[in-house]
Formats: sequence, structure tokens, C-alpha cells
Amino acid sequence: MFLITTRLQMNGRSERCTSSKPVLWFLILCFFSFSACEEFLPEPGLALDRASCADKELMEKAQTYFNPLPSVKWAGSEAESWRVRLGEKLFKEVLLSQNKTQSCNSCHPLDAYGVDGKRFSKGAFGEEGTRNTPTVYNAVFNLAQFWDGRAADLEEQALFPIFNEREMAIRDSAVLLGRLQEQEVYRGLFAKAFPDAEQPLSMSNLAKALAAFEETLLTPSRFDRYLLGDEQALSEKEKKGLAYFLDLGCSPCHSGTGVGGSMYQPFGVVGYYWDYTGSEMRDEGRYTFTGDPSERYWFKVPSLRNVAKTAPYFHDGSVSDLAKAVQAMASAQLNRPLEKEELEALLAFLESLTGELPD
Repeated sequence: MFLITTRLQMNGRSERCTSSKPVLWFLILCFFSFSACEEFLPEPGLALDRASCADKELMEKAQTYFNPLPSVKWAGSEAESWRVRLGEKLFKEVLLSQNKTQSCNSCHPLDAYGVDGKRFSKGAFGEEGTRNTPTVYNAVFNLAQFWDGRAADLEEQALFPIFNEREMAIRDSAVLLGRLQEQEVYRGLFAKAFPDAEQPLSMSNLAKALAAFEETLLTPSRFDRYLLGDEQALSEKEKKGLAYFLDLGCSPCHSGTGVGGSMYQPFGVVGYYWDYTGSEMRDEGRYTFTGDPSERYWFKVPSLRNVAKTAPYFHDGSVSDLAKAVQAMASAQLNRPLEKEELEALLAFLESLTGELPD
């Protein structure tokens, strides 16, 4: 398992900034460490101006909606370490598909932010899926997996594509396990990863290993540094975009560690979503999974981390351009078409969510 800890603890003061007092008074306050904004001063003893106070308030507001990605430090057993290594190898293993042509990495290429850039990914036998492929990066922070949330966690999700006839199309788990059992490397890895198991090489352990690996797929970004107190991590334009993101009403849904992924919402609050996206299909969302009419056209809110790298957008990949996707959301969800300045600033902020891929 992993010990997840943040790199920095913020002091969390909530006093409101003002700039109406004389400069000398501010210098005295800063000198004796009584200023509400003292920890954000670039140099000790500098007077605060309106801009720096506004920056502090923006950061504090952002910190109420978003959490930085945690630092991930190994804190597990040797067996759990082997489990991650096994999961990484399985993620790239074509033996997991019926015709031995496709791996998890085929649709979720790790060097391309976990997506293949296609509207619908093609499976082992060339058949397209019915929904756009979501990224595997930072997926551990989702409340559930898939657009409709039909898998509770990464471990449960791991087996769906393997047996889906449109994806890897394995027809018999015994055949798959037999393939792996024939490989000395897998017999050894499963034994090391699950030393106490009576039968280490099993489908349940395969799912556990894939999930263990995917839990390590985090992409820290400049926005995380900002949330941890580095005011210079974002440009002025990106901060303006963040302010719009908070003020326009994007953050109630796209919040938390994943900047989304923590709730289900109806797509198309103002009207039918396809009127804004040009979607050809009428996907009924969670209704197809739960059968609950009240959840018709409801979907899991996607994470916006790395959104600039994960086109096309929405559950059906109907919009390939990020600017158009943002405009569609503003209109369909908020009934608020964006001005050019707002859109450009929002796009700049979304770019700051692009993170560093793991080695």
C-alpha cells in the first residue's frame, strides 16, 4: 500500500486583507508577524498592496475547493511492492486480449496521458466502444469508475475491459490464466506479489495488481504547487482563469483532488446536452446502469487534470477542441456563454492542470 501525505501544511489563516492603513503601519505589522498575509510576502518587511491581498484571498478560496495531489511514499510490504511491478507488466500485456493483440496500454497509452485521442477506441477485433476512453491518470481519486460509475473502484474496474467483447474480448478466464501460467515470469511475479495466497495466479489477484499499479499514476502539476502555497506557480492570466472558474460556478462540480470525478451530475441542465455538443447519439448515462429514470442523462463529472492533453471531450468524444468544450459546458450547465477574455483565461488555467508523467 501507499502512505499518502501532503508535502506542506498551510497555516490557514482567514483574516481579510486591507490596504487602507498607512504603509508604516503595515511595515510594523509585518515586522512583528501580525499581518494576515505575512506568510505570502516575497521578502520580509515589504508592504502589502491590494494585488497581493487579492492573490492571498484567491489562493484561500481555491484551497477550500481543491486539494493538492498527495505525495506518494512507499509504506507497504515487499509483497505489495511486487504487486505494483506485476500490475505495470500486466497493464502492457497483450496476452490479456483474446487474439493477443491488445493491452490496457493500447487504449490508455501511458506516454500520452492515458488516452488514445480517438472518439471511440477500437477493441481487439476492431469494434469500436460506445463511450470515450477516460484517462487512467489520477483515476484513484474518482468516487467510482467509468462514465456511469458501474465499477466501485479500480480493482473492480480492471476486469471489465478484459471480458468486454468490444474491448479485449476474453471469453474464458481459464484460457487467460492458462496463458499466464505458461510464462515463468508471471508465475514468479504472482508468487512474490501474493506470497500467502493458496493460488497466487488468479483473476482476483490480477485485478488487485492492476489496481495497485494504477494507484501510482499521479501527475503533479503547477496548480498543486499553487495550492501548497507557491503563489508564483501560476501566471497572472492563469490566476484570472482560476478566479473565473471559481466565480462562474465551475468549482462546485469540478472540485476536490481530481478537480472533478467526485460526483454525478446531469449533463444538460439548461437543455439537452446534444444541442450544445452536436452529439449524434443519445446516451442516457447512469440510467443505462441503474435503471433509475431520475438518473437519465446523468454522468460522472470527469476530472479536469490534464484536460488539455486528453481530447476529445465528453462521454461520447463529440467535441475535439477544448475551447469549444468549455463554451458548451458554460452554455449547457450554467446558461452563461463566455466572453473572449473569460474563455482565454479559463483555457490558460486549465493548461496549468497539465501534470508531470511518472517516470
